[in-house]
Amino acid sequence: MRDALRRLGIGTLYHTLWRRPRTAFKEMIAAGGPLEIRRTERGRAAMEAAAWHLPALPAATGTPLTMHLLTGRRFWYQTAFCLWSFAKHARRPLAPVIYDDGSLAPEFRLPLAQLFPATRFVDRPTAEARLDQFLPAAKFPHLRERWVNYPNLRKLIDPHLGGAQWQLVIDSDLLFFRHPTLLIDWLDQPAQPLHAVDCETSYGYTRAKMDQLAGAPLRELVNVGLTGLHSAEIEWEKLESWCRVLIESEGHNYYLEQALIAMLVAGRPCTIAPVNDYLTLPLPPESRDCRAVMHHYVWHSKRAYFQHGWRVALARP
Repeated sequence: MRDALRRLGIGTLYHTLWRRPRTAFKEMIAAGGPLEIRRTERGRAAMEAAAWHLPALPAATGTPLTMHLLTGRRFWYQTAFCLWSFAKHARRPLAPVIYDDGSLAPEFRLPLAQLFPATRFVDRPTAEARLDQFLPAAKFPHLRERWVNYPNLRKLIDPHLGGAQWQLVIDSDLLFFRHPTLLIDWLDQPAQPLHAVDCETSYGYTRAKMDQLAGAPLRELVNVGLTGLHSAEIEWEKLESWCRVLIESEGHNYYLEQALIAMLVAGRPCTIAPVNDYLTLPLPPESRDCRAVMHHYVWHSKRAYFQHGWRVALARP
């Protein structure tokens, strides 16, 4: 029956005439409707314009802190605000490592390098050369395919490949409003993995299968907006096997990166960012008051991010 419906194109019609419009309508409602969507886009454009002229940071002392971020043309200004707001409250020099998704032209590198002269940019050819050295395609076909077609996985692979130390990887859609004591302490003396707390558990794959592969029950609510791992402890052969089993049994999923990191830290003691201070999906009134240390603007909190959050980050002493 499915084959017959496929030949008739019923499935395509269903997706075209019902499922996609229904999904788009639900997303529009979640975003606040057409007027709010326009306000959000105006706020996003204003944020990008402001990122070119971020104020000078206060004097910073101490050992530079290194954080790793993946960015590109679409997200460079979010990366700038993220790092700038962190440095503003940390009062420590930063030496970010920024991985170019292939679209970060020199004009968009420039404001990041001006904010943080110690920034190191890793371009795509350099990353690909490291892949060939440490993850040859013949031995790691699933990780290599996902690296190309699922950019999120680069946040797990690129900072850790061939490394032998603790690394903190953060998302660009974060803003900091107070002193990030927990992250500074971890960066100064890392001793165990670190992760943030999600608003809901989102791993994308069957939990029983993931628990079995990991060899321990997965912790709930692991979020990878903040992820601290020891590079030398990552077993790439195991990661390749996990990818293969999950993809072959249940297909591709947007949350694969988060699933793999949840599996890597399963059964291990972790530094967990306190949910009230390092907040994923800020909602009103917190999304306007910005009393937390950090907001991670996922899903429909993008409206608060572009309309309000970055302006608070600029104005906050």
